[in-house]
Amino acid sequence: MKDMNIPSYFWIWNVKIDLQRYIYIIVPLSVREIKNMSTKYNTLLETLSLELTTPIVDDRPVYITGNFCDWNPGDEKYMMQKVAPGRYIFHFPNSEALPAALEYKYTRGDWNQVELDANSNPSINRVTDKKKGWVQDFVPHWGAEKAEGSIDYSPIVEVLADEFVTTKNQPQRRIRIILPYNYYTDTSRRYPVLYVSDAHSLFGEDASQGTSTVERKMRELAARGKGDVIIITIDNLDSEQVQEFSPYDSPGLGKGQGTMLLRFLMNTLKPKIDSLYRTMPDRKNTGIGGSAMGGLLSAYAGVMYPDIFGRLMIFSPSLWVSEKIFYDAFHFFEPYPTRVYLYAGEEGEEEEVPSVKRLNDTLVQQGYGYKHVQVTLTMDKEGDDRERWGEQFPKALEWLYYES
Repeated sequence: MKDMNIPSYFWIWNVKIDLQRYIYIIVPLSVREIKNMSTKYNTLLETLSLELTTPIVDDRPVYITGNFCDWNPGDEKYMMQKVAPGRYIFHFPNSEALPAALEYKYTRGDWNQVELDANSNPSINRVTDKKKGWVQDFVPHWGAEKAEGSIDYSPIVEVLADEFVTTKNQPQRRIRIILPYNYYTDTSRRYPVLYVSDAHSLFGEDASQGTSTVERKMRELAARGKGDVIIITIDNLDSEQVQEFSPYDSPGLGKGQGTMLLRFLMNTLKPKIDSLYRTMPDRKNTGIGGSAMGGLLSAYAGVMYPDIFGRLMIFSPSLWVSEKIFYDAFHFFEPYPTRVYLYAGEEGEEEEVPSVKRLNDTLVQQGYGYKHVQVTLTMDKEGDDRERWGEQFPKALEWLYYES
């Protein structure tokens, strides 16, 4: 009521009825409202805004996912505002620090309902380096609307024959092959490979779904067009895990059997995999990874056999087992492109953080200033356990195989 004596202005909003007719809604605005609109408009000019148009009109919300939110497909924080049928907008807060290159996709809440291109195929990631202003996008189709039903990005999981044992002195262990979801439909493709030792410790099992963490993460990566890697998982034997994966003998721990397992991987398992599946068998496209003892074995494999492994995924490695790993890393030299992803949690063992940093510094120094050996180190402030390893896995895989 206090605004009654303040002159009013008018906001004219035109609404299209059909091809030839419009109706005009004339709304009176007070000076205070005009000032508020002006302030809001100027604020929007200083932030990044996304506007999406899609011909598929339904009640499902639309989300933005990308490298700014760990590719969470249904984060409520990034749900777009519906402003009209088939039209959505989102304004990033001024306070949010965006990546230098914003990589993103639109979803309807999960990876089975991700945006598709005009041919109803998975689209490439969108990229913008804008930090403010408007970006207008169009999505012609969504995953769940495809004629034969939603796209299932779940990887294909196969188990190697039971008689396939590591050595004559060890019992059989489970070895799984995790193939891209379209492996048997896109038969012209060949794929890089990542061998994961001590896989049970790294991924575990989701008892409620009967799937491992790696399977769920590969499904998410595939929906983003970054799941074209064959994963070979090698489970531990649940006993004498330290000796089983350690490449070094230790007075307090006994004789390490890791080198025996590694020889099996290089001389028996890898040739078998390369003969059975459409792999890219060269060192550039062959990686090895693991966590804890598996991380130690992966570090050892990378520095001792750089002619076999060109990609290393090393999570929370058990470097405390032997100082020899630093000596071996010091003598590491590889003239060909090599990528090393190191990860450790700051809440892990007291000696873990300085040891991992020491390994990182040693590997970087062995590059002699050349760019062919690339090492990245991630220190996680939120913890250091199987759950965190599982969350870190897709980031590591993406950096190792998709970033240049």
